Amino acid sequence: MEKQIAIELKGITKRFGSVVANRNVDLTVRRGEILAILGENGSGKTTLMNMISGIYYPDEGEIYVDGEKADIGSPKDAFDYKIGMIHQHFKLVDVFTATENIVLGIEDGKKYSLADAEKSVVEIAERYGFRVDPKKKVYDMAVSEKQTVEILKVLYRGADILILDEPTAVLTPQETEKLFAVLRRMREDGKSIIIITHKLHEVMAISDRVAVLRRGEHIATVETAKTTESELTEMMVGKKISLNIERDEPKGSVDRLEVRGVCCVSPEGIKLLDDVSFTARSGEILGIAGIAGSGQRELLEAIAGLQPIECGDILYRNPQTKETEDLRNKTPQQIRDLGVRLSFVPEDRLGMGLVGNMDIIDNMMLRSYRRGNSMFLDRKQPKDLAERIINSLEVVTPNAETPVRRLSGGNVQKVLVGREIASSPTVLMAAYPVRGLDINSSYTIYNLLNEQKKNGVAVIFVGEDLDVLLELCDRILVICGGKVSGIADGRTVTKEEVGLMMTKVGGNVPEPAERGNET
Repeated sequence: MEKQIAIELKGITKRFGSVVANRNVDLTVRRGEILAILGENGSGKTTLMNMISGIYYPDEGEIYVDGEKADIGSPKDAFDYKIGMIHQHFKLVDVFTATENIVLGIEDGKKYSLADAEKSVVEIAERYGFRVDPKKKVYDMAVSEKQTVEILKVLYRGADILILDEPTAVLTPQETEKLFAVLRRMREDGKSIIIITHKLHEVMAISDRVAVLRRGEHIATVETAKTTESELTEMMVGKKISLNIERDEPKGSVDRLEVRGVCCVSPEGIKLLDDVSFTARSGEILGIAGIAGSGQRELLEAIAGLQPIECGDILYRNPQTKETEDLRNKTPQQIRDLGVRLSFVPEDRLGMGLVGNMDIIDNMMLRSYRRGNSMFLDRKQPKDLAERIINSLEVVTPNAETPVRRLSGGNVQKVLVGREIASSPTVLMAAYPVRGLDINSSYTIYNLLNEQKKNGVAVIFVGEDLDVLLELCDRILVICGGKVSGIADGRTVTKEEVGLMMTKVGGNVPEPAERGNET
């Protein structure tokens, strides 16, 4: 027996000026199912869900909830229809507890009791298998705990239809599996769950049906059990693409960057990095694996001059002068003055990498404005670079003068990665460069990293997908709790071996044999 339809969209269209984000979309969501929304960056997935959740209002078309026409003009209206959305960027008050965030803004006419609210939160959490401390402050929480609070917030308000935007983007594989177990319990309880995601293997693992969007239009909705990753990719992109990463043997590798016994301590006295040592070689991709928060970010920031170092050395061997420079205690500007081109793609794209209110051209200029020799800025070269990146990486934007904050998350990432690679570095450090990118864009980035490898660049790649790390990287450095727990050959190590090293300091996988000599 076919399940009851919870939400039905008929002819939904949304425009932003001359840009059509969604065009004539028809879609159904059933009771007691998990529907995945799949599409490339800028295909209109989040915009469509924002209309269901009351953030945007459709220019054309109608929304029906349980067979009745619904007028959803605000998130409050959406909650009246028992619809709640969990956004990719959490909307929590850091100094409040979990319970205070969950009940914030509720006006039910009852006398407010924090103790009663905490009891209700715990009951909801236990019902679906969440782990939550109702008294814990948000600023003390891990990312997965914050996400739990966001989900409990909409459940507390009585939501039966939940929309999750990229729910696994910042979760470890273990946290992702816990979340999926909770979502399956919700499905069994009759709730309708919509997941916006780019990760095809997660779509296959968790969803009942998949709706594919391409350039704002609904291409098809298929049953997950009756399709494949290749078919879904072809529907997303509109053409067949290869899902294989080419990995050539490193040629002429020499030691480019040597990290010796590096230690970093937080302002609170917590050890972030503890005696980290490794070598990055030219013409090679060195992967860094680890559970989120194990020190990957701090390690790249230390190399880039953004994180103070307590002990140890970072030695850079200049390919032009053949001299060795110690980068320790040098500022990022001093490192650049030495001619060291360390390109850094941070985790926080708009927080550290780009300025949201500036357009794409001005963001290109951030790397070069100090080299100007007059009071007037030359915008021609940055504009040419912006146009090249937009065309080569297929950035969805009206033009190069568009403010970066108006782009979708994945297109922001393309601009950032493109700018860093265009600076012709000798060492390229990329932290989660494909986070939030669709499958086609991700493989474009992997190919760009491989091109840098062929050009003799020492590439350091921090990733969260172990399958990609094993397929892309020549060597894999595993970090756990700020310590190196092993270095393995990317061609021979197994996913299980890397997983064990990620959770236990002191891995027993030996470092691969040396492939190059010092310059």
